[in-house]
Amino acid sequence: MVRALITDPVDEYIVNELSKNGITVDYKPGINRDELMSIIKDYEVLVVRSRTKVTREVIDAASRLRVIARAGVGLDNIDVEYARSKGIEVLNAPEGSTQSVAELVIGLMVAAARLVALQDRLVKGGEWPKGKYVGTELFGKVLGVVGFGRIGQRVAELARAIGMKVQAYDIVDLRDKATKLGVDFVDFEILIRSSDFITIHVTLTPSARHMIGEREFQMMKDGVIIINTSRGEVIDTKALLKALNDGKVAAVALDVLENEPPKEPWEVELVRHPRVIVTPHIGAETREAQRRIAEILVDKIIKYLRTNNLI
Repeated sequence: MVRALITDPVDEYIVNELSKNGITVDYKPGINRDELMSIIKDYEVLVVRSRTKVTREVIDAASRLRVIARAGVGLDNIDVEYARSKGIEVLNAPEGSTQSVAELVIGLMVAAARLVALQDRLVKGGEWPKGKYVGTELFGKVLGVVGFGRIGQRVAELARAIGMKVQAYDIVDLRDKATKLGVDFVDFEILIRSSDFITIHVTLTPSARHMIGEREFQMMKDGVIIINTSRGEVIDTKALLKALNDGKVAAVALDVLENEPPKEPWEVELVRHPRVIVTPHIGAETREAQRRIAEILVDKIIKYLRTNNLI
């Protein structure tokens, strides 16, 4: 009998549907590393989100494991190459959260442009700062989309509907797709220099780490607004804090940080900055996205297990 271990909170659909297909499911959200290491040998399927780190040590301890399934998009918490070298299939559901993340990006852009969080805090603190902070509209501004995959493309569509001019960069040549969406496909440096807003949607790879740092901030327009909902390590947060304090960057909205939760002194200073909005990695945290992710992931798990005569 196939057994599945789920170590992070997921939509109940995953538990129910795996069980309906004859799989014994142990749901242990919040399990610690020591317990995981002690029991992983008993399972063929491991379902995680971003909290659980599936390292070489975990994989080596998982003698029966056939599938690692990530209920979400990113796979940077899983040693994918090592898992596949051991014959373990690695699955995820990048299609499921596109709309939810794209909507969050638009919301964060508006909130950053109007300093909504700051003004909310001031009013709740007894002030009435009307006229003290003047925001900016999104209409007519240039949005630079760094990473033009599913989410980047959906953000571009929504931004164009607001009236923004959109340009995009990707390491893959997607100019045909960009043209169809009314988006200019440009070089990275051109995007950095000419955008009023910059939103980041890249996969975390060694080359993507700190792809936006002090050099890039110096290139940007004065008063640029930056949104990051991809991975915190893409931005050099020390350089970002400096750019904020220097006035180069007008406002920032972050759904991701280099350390989650923040622990380094500059990260704590960054998240407390009055012109920074921070949310706790909630891009896919909608009921609709979690259900779509669950449906997609279960379908992939069951298909793999049946194809390999495991169920």
